[in-house]
Amino acid sequence: MTGKVRVLVVDDEPQILRTLRINLKARGFDVTTASTGAGALTAAGRTNPHVVVLDLGLPDIDGVTVLAGLRGWTNVPVIVLSARSDASDKVLALDAGADDYVTKPFGMEEFLARLRAAVRRGSAADETEHPVVETSAFTVDLRSKKVTRDGVNIHLTPTEWGILELLVRNEGKLIGHSEILNQVWGASYVTQTNYLRVYLASLRRKLEPDPTHPRHLLTEAGMGYRFVR
Repeated sequence: MTGKVRVLVVDDEPQILRTLRINLKARGFDVTTASTGAGALTAAGRTNPHVVVLDLGLPDIDGVTVLAGLRGWTNVPVIVLSARSDASDKVLALDAGADDYVTKPFGMEEFLARLRAAVRRGSAADETEHPVVETSAFTVDLRSKKVTRDGVNIHLTPTEWGILELLVRNEGKLIGHSEILNQVWGASYVTQTNYLRVYLASLRRKLEPDPTHPRHLLTEAGMGYRFVR
């Protein structure tokens, strides 16, 4: 990626906004801030950020609703930054299309590492050649990040896409649970294999003709997953 990385930070706590703005700018990022959900959606449309940092507890619109609004037109990586630590809140945000979830209070260095990882994932599609991969059931266009089945576009969340892309790019190779979790969610999630079960089940429902007997997204019991055409 050339030029400065554009980051949109959305939070209603002035201290958080100030801290992140100072730290990100000091590291060369181009930072825009918003303190409301409406302001976030407006700023996202205006600046077309490379990554969004989003609080869930906003004063006007819940962060999950803001996330849904973003997902209506962009696949920009979104890192949720929230004081909500319940597993149900995390699952809700991830299912709504968040790419990562960081709980407040947070360590700045770990947060910056996650931010850089999200930017890399978001920009990878623009840096390499991307083939179209066809199976008997569905087609994956890695360049445009689209999946079709019987000629119909299939909507995938960014997390679902991240898993599918990793498996497709490693066609025929067994990808371990921890590797998928690390690549898609981040290093602190490598033991959360329950996330994978939920998302693989969702992918199979959307893509496999018979989700209970998958032909393309295969489970290697106790080890990981494999994509075959």
